[in-house]
Amino acid sequence: MERNIAQIALFAAMIAALGLVPQITLGFGVPITAQTLGVMLAGAVLGARRGAAAAALFLLLVALGLPLLAGGRGGLGAFVAPTAGFALGFPVAAFATGLFVEHVRLRSAGLAAGLGAVFGGIVVLYVFGATGLAIVARKSLLEAFTLVAVFIPGDLLKAAITGMLVQALARLRPQTLAWHRQAAGTGDLRL
Repeated sequence: MERNIAQIALFAAMIAALGLVPQITLGFGVPITAQTLGVMLAGAVLGARRGAAAAALFLLLVALGLPLLAGGRGGLGAFVAPTAGFALGFPVAAFATGLFVEHVRLRSAGLAAGLGAVFGGIVVLYVFGATGLAIVARKSLLEAFTLVAVFIPGDLLKAAITGMLVQALARLRPQTLAWHRQAAGTGDLRL
């Protein structure tokens, strides 16, 4: 239990630290940030439940007023900004990434993590992000998806980085990836 709590706290801190990476804010108020890399890694390394818990802990700290979002934003006001959908989607994206790596077994842990990051950290997160942007900016859903599409190349790079880091972890410290060493026969898809 203590190890789970420590890992959840560590990944929440990593998501926060990645908010310190310099950002570029686009004209419609949504910044390019490294925090989504942290969300992808949380799900890919910790799995669905603990990855989502790390992202939820991060959001709780933001809601309490800590300026942990990219650009030093925090407090409840962050949840009504154009980026609110992305932020609120962090736990779901980490969960989806973790669920993918837990149930779609590939020979390469890195490939599973990279594809899981595309699924959770791009597909799922963009549904939340575009929906939030559409609501806050009063745009159609199609317009919002068109606006956030500029982030796809950078997020594909983050998914690749996630895959490479998880592959390195699988080689150097496979015990850190509990989902990777679980026995087969649980109804998982093996490729």
